[in-house]
Amino acid sequence: MPIFRLPREPAFPDPALAEPDGLLAVGGDLEPERLLTAYAEGIFPWFDAESPILWWSPDPRLLLDPAALHVPRSLQRTLRRGTYRVSADQAFERVIRRCAERDRPGQQGTWITAEMVEAYVRLHRLGLAHSFEAWDGDALAGGLYGVSLGAAFFGESMFADAPDASKVAFVRSVEWLRSAGVELVDCQVRTEHLVRFGAREVPRAEFLARLARALEQPTLRGRWQLEAAGPPS
Repeated sequence: MPIFRLPREPAFPDPALAEPDGLLAVGGDLEPERLLTAYAEGIFPWFDAESPILWWSPDPRLLLDPAALHVPRSLQRTLRRGTYRVSADQAFERVIRRCAERDRPGQQGTWITAEMVEAYVRLHRLGLAHSFEAWDGDALAGGLYGVSLGAAFFGESMFADAPDASKVAFVRSVEWLRSAGVELVDCQVRTEHLVRFGAREVPRAEFLARLARALEQPTLRGRWQLEAAGPPS
């Protein structure tokens, strides 16, 4: 199958035309309109500093139903101890930059380029990208970020600078998302780490059908507060 070169307008080919590894298209930009169009169609950008912008729609797709969240017993003990305080949208730019800096075994460099950081900070300022932070006192110990559309949350990356910090942030984020009416968390591609939390692979067609239903719901736009479920004030 061909890899499509994107036109100037924020439009994408049918995800079913993606390569077997999920690669669908190349080019375009990371302006908010194109990014939001991509997410709404089950497509996301993933590339490095040496590559053009690449757009992906893998099959199968890893997703988590918030109601199916599984918390391992060892992590339950950490949560009960209150080792970390978890917040939302208090340090978005710090979280995404720390995700970019994180060393990843078997991977050279980062796909969270300076261009990507700028793009998602713009989405955050528009109230559509969000972070969850785990704090050890006043120190940022871990966190994650993603994009919110309708009743879907598209997880992008996470980091930890202290044991279990990102896991605590992840569990609290999924619990909050569920209470706020989010119906699915997109985890993109399989990792055993997320499978242990209850994520499962589904065919792309099933993912897109669930995503379409989730997008019928209003978007939780604005700055989020972890202690308050539902639309932000």
